[in-house]
Amino acid sequence: MNSAAMYPPVSGPAPNMFGSVPGYQGPTAGAAVYHPLSAPTANIFGSVPGYEAGAGGYIPPPMPMQPTAPLEPGSTPDNWSIPALSEDDARKAFQSFASSHCCYSSSPADNGVITKMEPFNTYRYRLETFTESRSTEWAHKPYEGETPDCNTQPAPQPWEIAATPPKLFTKQTQELRVPFTSSIKDCNTCLATGKVKCEDCKGNGYKSCTMCNGSGRRNEESCTQCEAAGKKKCSVCNGEGMKACDTCKGKRRLLAFIQVKVEWTNHVDDHIVEQNSGLKAEELRSANGKELFKNSQYLLYPLLGFPNPAISEASERLIKEHQSKYAQTSRILQQRQTVDLIPITKVAYKWKEAFHSYVVYGTNNQKSVGFALDAF
Repeated sequence: MNSAAMYPPVSGPAPNMFGSVPGYQGPTAGAAVYHPLSAPTANIFGSVPGYEAGAGGYIPPPMPMQPTAPLEPGSTPDNWSIPALSEDDARKAFQSFASSHCCYSSSPADNGVITKMEPFNTYRYRLETFTESRSTEWAHKPYEGETPDCNTQPAPQPWEIAATPPKLFTKQTQELRVPFTSSIKDCNTCLATGKVKCEDCKGNGYKSCTMCNGSGRRNEESCTQCEAAGKKKCSVCNGEGMKACDTCKGKRRLLAFIQVKVEWTNHVDDHIVEQNSGLKAEELRSANGKELFKNSQYLLYPLLGFPNPAISEASERLIKEHQSKYAQTSRILQQRQTVDLIPITKVAYKWKEAFHSYVVYGTNNQKSVGFALDAF
């Protein structure tokens, strides 16, 4: 999935409200740190010379480096096979499955007679592309005495800002303030008063007593909860009818700045070679398998020399798709491809003069077990 879809545009303030900063082109996006400003007037954040188009949207990454020389064909494992599943392991897998489902009887697993065991071992090719994407947006926080730095120096470009990446092939997001873009502005939500009308009591300072429904009496006697007044002081605003502004937290002013959102994403695609066991490919995506091949580098080349042509074809197709798709809005940091051999055994058995079957798959037979059974 394209990482740009992770941050859909947010309805933002009027055009040019935040001004503009060089390198942060695009429509203005909503603030990301605190609640967005309510009905701001145009140019409330002023203008930052050189940033004429404001901030917003994903920033194209720097031009990528070219791939290194093509890989040589990977070494072929000495043992491509997986030992056949024993009848004892097949029965244990069935018993484990039955015991974990309250509606299944254990009798077929315990007493059924296994008549045939047929292997359908298959390959799973997996491609992972680890990317970094950057988007910009105007943000603000309550002003707490910070020194504004807008216009003191040219602001750095989004991809020039240092960010600490996570471990490869993991997901993480960082939000970083762009230096030399911050300025102090009056809070537009509360008109720089620091307070807004309390929504709980509608600005009255009190609410109807819930014990007597505002009547002042309960069970023919004076209500002790509200002292027969029928109303109680609002606990949210302490009876004042006004409360601290959520936008500026009562500070009256805001520190406005451009923010870079850095997102690291691991994009994963699998290809399961057809195996005719009756299992769906989706069931095999999370199955444990025997790892036959793995390599990782900045940009991968298709897997060469693999004995099964379907794996080589899947490698070529997926690598081309990933590099074309994700390099448009993100920077590819690393790619990894893996080939696993997944053991699959279809077990036929007889129980109460009827024939049934189930499938055991994955290297951990006690847990990775799938069934295609008649009702019992």
